[in-house]
Amino acid sequence: MGGLKAISSLLLASVVLGGCAAHQPASEQALEAARVSFQSVKEDPNVLRAAPKDVIRAGESLGRAERLSSYWGSAEDVRHYAYLSQRYAEIARQHSEISLNQERAAKLELERQRLQLTLREAKLLSVQQHSGWLEEQMVSLATSETERGLVMTLGDMLFDAGRAELQPAANRTVLKLVQFLQINPQRRVRIEGYTDNTGSAEENLELSRARAQAVADLLVDLGVDPKRIQVVGYGVDFPVAENASARGRAQNRRVEIVFSDERGQLGAER
Repeated sequence: MGGLKAISSLLLASVVLGGCAAHQPASEQALEAARVSFQSVKEDPNVLRAAPKDVIRAGESLGRAERLSSYWGSAEDVRHYAYLSQRYAEIARQHSEISLNQERAAKLELERQRLQLTLREAKLLSVQQHSGWLEEQMVSLATSETERGLVMTLGDMLFDAGRAELQPAANRTVLKLVQFLQINPQRRVRIEGYTDNTGSAEENLELSRARAQAVADLLVDLGVDPKRIQVVGYGVDFPVAENASARGRAQNRRVEIVFSDERGQLGAER
């Protein structure tokens, strides 16, 4: 009877030890997978730029898992933090892929718009012969008559604060402008950038030029001959409203497009 008890005890001990051994490789395997995932995102500049916080969290979770593994923490806790690390790494990589896909989508959208312009060109050319078409088009472009000629204003809402990149909301207005210039190849434009008085004069002058150039670059990308475009930045000069209020500053942050006459003659610069 005593022998049977001894055998049972040995069998029980074997089961317990076997269970521990089975758990240990699983936790080590999870830890190694987490290390590989973290190393992969840590060394990828696109991931670091797109999702730095998730990469940091992946590293912190991996560090906890390694500490628990080194100081006899439970295998379950090791696997838990290793899993968190791996998930944070995966999320960081997904953020990076989304960011890259958005850039690709933006380029594809621009190509699509270019194709649309090409397809519309033949139809619009026939419209040019209609009486009153030029006046209607200028009105649709929200132009105003000034001493410098016809002027179209792109407001600050088409740019992020302090940045020169055009927002997607500007596409429709720019498309109309491109269509008008395609059908009136003799006309030229001067693109003028302006800012409010926030920041230094040098920074504002640079920003005004950059915003005007961003509009010019988009026109060129959509097929307008760069020789038909003149770019100038005026910074804080020539405000259209008081800079004392937020509304006034928003009005002063703008890009104005000055049209030439039908012979291609632009009015004098300011």
